[in-house]
Amino acid sequence: MPEVSSREDSVGALTDDRPASQVTFAELIEARAEDDRAGLRFEDRCWTWREVVAEARSRAGLASDLRRPGPWHVGLLLDNTPEHLFWLLGAALAGAAVVGINPTRRGAELAADIDFTDCGLIVTEPARRPLLDGLDLDRPAGRVLVTGTDEYARTLAAASPLGAGDPRPEPATIFSLVFTSGTTSAPKAVICSQGRIGRIAVQQRERRSLGRDDVFYVVMPMFHSNAIMAGIAPAVSSGGCVVLRRRFSASAFLPDVRRHGVTFFNYVGKPLHYVLAVPEREDDADNPLRIAFGNEASERDIAEFGRRFGCAVIDAYGSSEGEIRISRVPGTPPGSLGVAEEGTVVVNPQTRQECPRAVFDEHGALLNADEAIGEIVNKAGAAVFEGYYRNPEATARRIRGGWSWSGDLAYRDAAGFWYFAGRDSDWLRVDGENVAAAPIERLLSRFGAFADVAVYAVPDPDVGDQVMAAVVLAEGREFDPGAFGAFLAGQPDLGTKWPPRYVRVTAELPRTATSKVLRRSLREAGWHTADPVFVRPGAALTYKPLAPGATA
Repeated sequence: MPEVSSREDSVGALTDDRPASQVTFAELIEARAEDDRAGLRFEDRCWTWREVVAEARSRAGLASDLRRPGPWHVGLLLDNTPEHLFWLLGAALAGAAVVGINPTRRGAELAADIDFTDCGLIVTEPARRPLLDGLDLDRPAGRVLVTGTDEYARTLAAASPLGAGDPRPEPATIFSLVFTSGTTSAPKAVICSQGRIGRIAVQQRERRSLGRDDVFYVVMPMFHSNAIMAGIAPAVSSGGCVVLRRRFSASAFLPDVRRHGVTFFNYVGKPLHYVLAVPEREDDADNPLRIAFGNEASERDIAEFGRRFGCAVIDAYGSSEGEIRISRVPGTPPGSLGVAEEGTVVVNPQTRQECPRAVFDEHGALLNADEAIGEIVNKAGAAVFEGYYRNPEATARRIRGGWSWSGDLAYRDAAGFWYFAGRDSDWLRVDGENVAAAPIERLLSRFGAFADVAVYAVPDPDVGDQVMAAVVLAEGREFDPGAFGAFLAGQPDLGTKWPPRYVRVTAELPRTATSKVLRRSLREAGWHTADPVFVRPGAALTYKPLAPGATA
């Protein structure tokens, strides 16, 4: 495990040789308190780290003044703005837990998120404040702060900033409660301690060779763990500069990178794809970007983004719960996630036995899917996972028999390289055989007319499932049933159960705020949609439009 240097840099306040697991995020923030280098850029303004920490201390003092008995949790319902960063860091200094409130949630679901995580104080902004109207939150006056208002300015000015000598949180103190994406079920709030986020900050700095000259472009929503763990935490640890944008913009990406001297960009989901959709120019690679780090990008987008913008794209698999990580290494085959850390294996959930390695034919088709595909499990993960807040049932499902069960499916080849096969809910039972969604998606993504693909199960009229695919067409393309059938016939690694029974052509896939596909809504709709749907009536790879109300 990487250790914190006893002489981090000229402004380093860390003066011991404790393991990274014992360094709190609050200490890393305090290490920036006398740093006069640029720490934050937003639109046309710039703050030094000294100024950022001073602003954070002011919010820490206000949070302390407003503290009441019970859990000390601060809900942040904010865009990616300086106030969001000041409150995030301020809560960390004070020892309060931050709760990232997802602004795409509405009504009863939003109220449930806030109440479930015991948010005693909510910080929002004028544009977000109406989302709280009408919610039964039982919050007394003064428990909702609205930034950018005169009242907020007066309240903040009257607070006593946290002093440099005031008590600081311990490593076990909760730093944040981060909701999982909720793509397949109700979201759960993952506990992240001060020690864990401190360890992540140091490890990210060391693994990516990040330093004070790096500039971190944080445009993923800050209520999500990717923005905090992959962007803000390593920036604090390294002393680099954070660049915030209120919301992600594909067209503004390259101008922002050049304007601010961005060297590091974190992402999750589709941002690489959206940036690549902007028309290419000959000088796109003329930019300071060094690393794009994230997860869930397609193989095609990873390769193309690196080529076009002249940077290294590091796309890794990592769980929000923090105990499972799979990373690409030199020599990783196309379509593979890379290799996992020791103790992470593929397990058959029924037998609890490790799955055999995948066997492929001469065309690369997986021959033993039933045996080789299993759940990603970390046998040592129970010691790392800090639990779900107020959800012992979900925690118990995650930790079983001393192992951490991810809920994700994968298989490994003979060389030990991993391949993602979807969520455990993405199994399809087709003609008595188990079929995973992710390998089918990877194959369908080769079809040139498709810009985006999601594969999921719909009921078979007799028994089991049928394969259905929702697709988004590339710009200027149409769905040609004949060409698609011919494409499938020409794929040597096409599994016999893989050809979709139904193809839904849609303008966009339903996604969470962090670009993950909401498969459950696709499954619920099935072929009952106003979008054009094509059906394969028999065994032949021929498709025809599905008549309204028909099933095949």
